[in-house]
Amino acid sequence: MEQQFIVENIKCSGCCNSIRADLLKIPKVENVSVDIDAGCITITGNPDRNAIVAKLNDMGYPEAGHNTLVKKAKSYVSCAIGKMTKE
Repeated sequence: MEQQFIVENIKCSGCCNSIRADLLKIPKVENVSVDIDAGCITITGNPDRNAIVAKLNDMGYPEAGHNTLVKKAKSYVSCAIGKMTKE
């Protein structure tokens, strides 16, 4: 099963690294693909959608239309962490 999420605040490969690493920790997530330009995250597997949305919010990548200044700030932290990890 494939699920797509259109989110805000994805800026670079650092963001992608953080998103992939954290979402792969969620039960039943098999693969994570991130399209920076489209702001689209594609999940393969059968995870709980609410768990994905909650994790993305915690990281600063809310679904489109739900952005706040706090979430934007969190995304910069997630981005920096992702830049420090190797793909």
